[in-house]
Amino acid sequence: MKIADFPQSVIDENVDYTVKEITNVIKKYGPRESGNENCLAAEKHIKKEMDTFCDETRFESYKMAPKAFLHWTKLVSAAVFLAVVVCGILVFTSVISFFVAQCIVGGVLFVSLLITVMEFLMYKRFMDPLYKKVEGHNLLGVRKPTGEVKRRIIISGHIDSAYEWRHIYYGKKFPLMTILMGWTIGGAIISFVLAVITIIANFVDMGAFGEFMLNYSYFFHFLTALAMVTLFLFVDFKTISPGANDNLTGTYAAVTALRMLDMAGVNFENTEVCAMITDGEEAGLRGCKQWAKDHYDEYVNSGVETAVLCVDTLTDLEYLNVYNRDMTGTVKHNEKFSQLVMDSAKEAGHDDLKFANVFFGSSDAAAFTQAGITSTCLAAMDPAPADYYHNRRDSYDRLVPEAIKTGYEVILSTIFNFDEKGLG
Repeated sequence: MKIADFPQSVIDENVDYTVKEITNVIKKYGPRESGNENCLAAEKHIKKEMDTFCDETRFESYKMAPKAFLHWTKLVSAAVFLAVVVCGILVFTSVISFFVAQCIVGGVLFVSLLITVMEFLMYKRFMDPLYKKVEGHNLLGVRKPTGEVKRRIIISGHIDSAYEWRHIYYGKKFPLMTILMGWTIGGAIISFVLAVITIIANFVDMGAFGEFMLNYSYFFHFLTALAMVTLFLFVDFKTISPGANDNLTGTYAAVTALRMLDMAGVNFENTEVCAMITDGEEAGLRGCKQWAKDHYDEYVNSGVETAVLCVDTLTDLEYLNVYNRDMTGTVKHNEKFSQLVMDSAKEAGHDDLKFANVFFGSSDAAAFTQAGITSTCLAAMDPAPADYYHNRRDSYDRLVPEAIKTGYEVILSTIFNFDEKGLG
């Protein structure tokens, strides 16, 4: 089957169904912190729905530390601020020298930047051992083919919602996020470089430049310390986004992919279609990382050609793209599958999609790709970022049915083309 032959009425009905269901989930279960009871309750609600049109549904649980991914912002900012201020006081009271102060601040900055890179750039479970673990749950729904399984396509979306990012919420009409994060990260890097240069200047004659660094470079650290105040206030752990667009739209893209096939009576001979609902994406891709680890052999070595299409926010139609680069540009998704999604979008009548880069943050697709599993990402969100991103404005009143519909057409077209020719 081609997308042109698929009944449009089924797509339209499922767009309406999605809007109603997202509204219902938010009203009934509220914000869904990674691994909490609201998250699981919402997944149970979805499982009950999927039981009516899936051949199999099941939960898989795992342990995660939901606050480890972002709570480091509190630890790092407090450590740098205290190091700069306390050492500054000790210098001006002649307890220690500028050189010793530079050594201490440089060391604290090094550790802080290491944590930032490991957690926020590379999404490693670096800080997890320091935080309380909870039980997260991933949900899978399967629509089996009529014959032998030769191919498997998984549509995935995460159900958990994010802690509020104050920079975005309070900077609605001003690029507060870009300015403050640029100041924070840039200041920390510059301060670290200055500290290293100053330490070297203490042992190597650099002339007037070295003297200047030894006597005055420390004062720049106070600007960095001030920036750390904004980093400390960055995440509001007491306020959780409703997560309507990010990412109940992706969640229901996975659910309705199977629902639409069922409603239209589409049965594939050799292609298994799955809906994967992950928990823990907002906690640093924890659920997806665990799923990829547990199912690597099944998805890579079983002889069944498997591809995962992660859908993350279907809202800002002008930014609907195939994100073939991820995790702040450090991960490149499967080229053939990304091209298949792009070609499928064009076949569905959407010629304006482009290949794009998740240049700040990451999607679940990155965890699959890093694990060696074929994956790519489909998303439609203003990368500025959008004013609803990770804050309380992301509620059902901000849903965009047209963007949801377009995303569903691209997803269905991708499923049909993957069934027909796979990635070969």
